[in-house]
Amino acid sequence: MLRSPFFYCIILLLLFSCEEKKPVNPDNESIRKEALFLRNKAIESFDKQDFNTSYNLYNKSKALYEIIKDSANISYILLKIADIHQRNGDYYGSKEIITEALPYIKKGVYSASANNALGIADKELSLYDDAIFYYKKAANEYTDLLLKQAPIQNIAAVYIYQKKYDKAIPILDSLLQSLSSKDLKEKVTPYDKAILLDNLGYANFKNGIDDKSFHLMKEGLQIRLDTKDTYGSIESYLHLADYYSKQNKTKSDENALLAYKASTQLNSIDERLEALQILISNDNSLNTAKYIQKYFTLNDSIIKVRNNFKNKSAKIKYDAKKEKDENEKLRLEKAENQLSLQKAKYLRIVFIIVFFFLVILIAILIRYYKNKNKAIEFKSSYDTETRISKKIHDELANDVFQVIAFAESQPLAKENTKENLLQKLDDIYGRVRGISKENNKIETGKDFTKSIKEMLSAYNTIERNIIATNLESVEWEDVDDIKKITIGRVLQELMVNMKKHSKASLVVIKFESDPKSILIRYTDNGIGCEKTKISKNGLQNMEHRIQTVKGTIEFETEPENGFKAKIVIPK
Repeated sequence: MLRSPFFYCIILLLLFSCEEKKPVNPDNESIRKEALFLRNKAIESFDKQDFNTSYNLYNKSKALYEIIKDSANISYILLKIADIHQRNGDYYGSKEIITEALPYIKKGVYSASANNALGIADKELSLYDDAIFYYKKAANEYTDLLLKQAPIQNIAAVYIYQKKYDKAIPILDSLLQSLSSKDLKEKVTPYDKAILLDNLGYANFKNGIDDKSFHLMKEGLQIRLDTKDTYGSIESYLHLADYYSKQNKTKSDENALLAYKASTQLNSIDERLEALQILISNDNSLNTAKYIQKYFTLNDSIIKVRNNFKNKSAKIKYDAKKEKDENEKLRLEKAENQLSLQKAKYLRIVFIIVFFFLVILIAILIRYYKNKNKAIEFKSSYDTETRISKKIHDELANDVFQVIAFAESQPLAKENTKENLLQKLDDIYGRVRGISKENNKIETGKDFTKSIKEMLSAYNTIERNIIATNLESVEWEDVDDIKKITIGRVLQELMVNMKKHSKASLVVIKFESDPKSILIRYTDNGIGCEKTKISKNGLQNMEHRIQTVKGTIEFETEPENGFKAKIVIPK
C-alpha cells in the first residue's frame, strides 16, 4: 500500500507549532492547564496505539480548548483525531473531522497539511481525482521545498493506483533528482530517498522496465534496512513480492512473508492482509489454505475492530457534544443570571436617577404653576381693581364733582334745592352700592346657588329677562370654593359685559355637569359684534380666572346674532 511519507511528520510539526506563546488570561489558566494535561495524555495513548483512549482524551481536551478559543490546539487535536480515524480505516469519518478543523486553520503549512490529509482519505476511498485535487492544493500552499515533495509524491502514488505509470514516473524521477539540489541536499534524509527509490522502481516495474525497477527497489530496501526503518521495509518487501510473483514465486513468497512478519511486529493490519493476498495468489506453498484462513480471520477481525471503533467514536462524539451542550447551557444560564443581576442593578440605578429627576421636575413644575397661578391671580386682581377704579372714575367722579359744584353754587336753605341735592346723592349712593355688589364676597357654602340667583336677578329689568336653568342640578358640594368663586366672578363679569355692550332683552344661562366637569352655556340675543372687536378688558379677565382653575372658555359672536360663551371647569 502506497502511503504518504510525510503525513505523520507534518502532524508532529503541528504539535510543536501549538506550543507558541499566547497572552495568559488568569480566568482561563486553569482550563488551559487541564486541556494541556488531557492533550499530553492523549498523545501518550496514541503512541502506545491505544487509539480508543487517545480518541476520548483528545475530545475532552478539545472541548476545553473551545471554551478558551485556542484555535491552534483545536486544529491540532482535530487533525490527530482524523489520523486515528484513518488508522482505523474510517476515511469518511476522517474527512468529516478534517473539514471540521478547516475553520480553525490559518492559511499556510497547517492548511496544506489538512489538504494533504484529505487527499490521503480520498485516495484510500478510491476517489482518485478528488485526491489529486487536494494534493495539488497542499503542494501550492507549502513554501518549504521538502514539505512540498510530500503531496507531489502522493500525486504520483495516485497515478500508480490509476495505472498511469507514464505520469507517475516523471514526477518521481524529478523528485529524486531534486534531492541532490543545493536547497534540499542538507535537509534530505535517507528515509526520504528510500521512499522515492522504492516508489520509482515500483512504477517502472509496473510500466514494464524490469531491470531498472529491480535495482531501484533493492537500493530503497537496503537504505531502509541500514536505517532500521521497519515500517518502510514493509512497502519494499511487498513491492518485491509483487515483482517476483510472475518470475520466481518462491522469492515472491519470501518477500511476502518478510512483509507479513514486519507488519505483524508493528501491528499494521492492512499490510498483513496485503502480504497474505500475495501468498494466497502465488499458491506456491502447502500453507496456502492456512494463509486463506488467516486472511479471513484477520479481515473479519479488522472489520469488527473498525466497526467497534466507529461505534465508540460515534458515542464519544455524541457524549462530547452532549456534555458541550450541557456546559454551554449552564454557561448560558450563568451568563443570563449575571446579565439579569447586572440589568437589575442598572435598572435600580436608572430608577433612582429617574426618581430624583422626577422629584426635581415635579418640584420645579409645582413652583412654576404656583408662580403662574399667582401671576394670573395677581393680574386678575389687578384687572378687577383697574376696572373698579375706572368705573368709579367714569361713573362717579364727575357726578360727585357736579354735586359739590351744585352745593357750592346753590342756596341749600331752599327746600327744592335741598331735595335736588339729596336726589343726586341718593343716585350716587345707589351706583356705589351697585359697584360694591358687583365685587362683593361670593357665598361658597350651602347658599351658593341662592347667591348666584340673587346676583343674576339683580340684572333683571322690565326690558331684560335673565333665565338660569339647571343650577340646582349640579352637585355643588363636590366643587371646591375657589372654583365656585371663579364661576361667580365669571358670571358677574358676563352680566356686566352684557349690560354695557349687548343691549340684550333675553339672557339664558344653562348649567350642566358630568363626573369630571361643569359646563356653563351663556347665550344672549344682543347686538353681538365682530370676534376681532370683542372688548378685551372684561373678557381677558374672565380668561385669566378660568385658566387659574385649569378650565376653558370659548366665545362665539357675530353682529346682530347675539353673544355666546361656553365655559368648562374641571371638578
